[in-house]
Amino acid sequence: MDLASVIGNVLVWILILSAMALGVGIVAYVDIPSVLIVIGGSLGALLIGNKMESMAGLVGVFMISIKPPEIDVPGTIKKLVEYAMQARRDGILSLESAVGNEDNAFLKKGLQMAVDGMEPDIVKTLLETEQEAADARHKTGIAMFNDWGGFAGAYGLIGTLVGLVAMLVNMSDPAAIGPSMAVALLTTMYGAMIANMITGPVSTILAVRNGDEMIYMIIMIEGINSIQAGDNPRVLESKLLSYLPESKRESQFE
Repeated sequence: MDLASVIGNVLVWILILSAMALGVGIVAYVDIPSVLIVIGGSLGALLIGNKMESMAGLVGVFMISIKPPEIDVPGTIKKLVEYAMQARRDGILSLESAVGNEDNAFLKKGLQMAVDGMEPDIVKTLLETEQEAADARHKTGIAMFNDWGGFAGAYGLIGTLVGLVAMLVNMSDPAAIGPSMAVALLTTMYGAMIANMITGPVSTILAVRNGDEMIYMIIMIEGINSIQAGDNPRVLESKLLSYLPESKRESQFE
């Protein structure tokens, strides 16, 4: 669980809802026609523009923003260096038992191909293809949240126009002006809330998570490629540690 994302989500909602409650009360900000226009309309537009399987995975993509997959870059670098030392000392076939115990599916696949004797260029190409496919999938989820935010803002504007038209049509009836004005204002507010409290922050953190995972996969590809090339473990470690901030670089040879 990412504590920053959880705290941020809770903080935003508590502050906004508290401000509403301290004013005229939260009930005053609840308007069913506005909800139907903004939430219903934006989700409908999102359905039109995406495949059903992508929509079905929307909740799962959102959960990644709160609970990202575990990425232990320093631990993986250490493991790759240990694999390199073993392969250099006993041969790459000695890694066969380590492959069977490897938990990371991507690293396991790459090591297995290396142990099976596949050409380094082929191994690297296959792993890079898988990395690019993962990147494309992640960017699809990010784009969906970006699109949802854009649609929510647009449908907020549509709701504002609907409310204004209803108000102008019923100018002779003072009792009808209030509800129409509420629709006009609240749809804009709902659209802005969705875009700035949900979809915008989620798409931003998903992009960060994707960047972290891509670097993680690059490190594993470089490590496997170096193991196959028989590189000196110290050289391998130095190369992989360059992906980390200076403060997190810790050599196991020191």
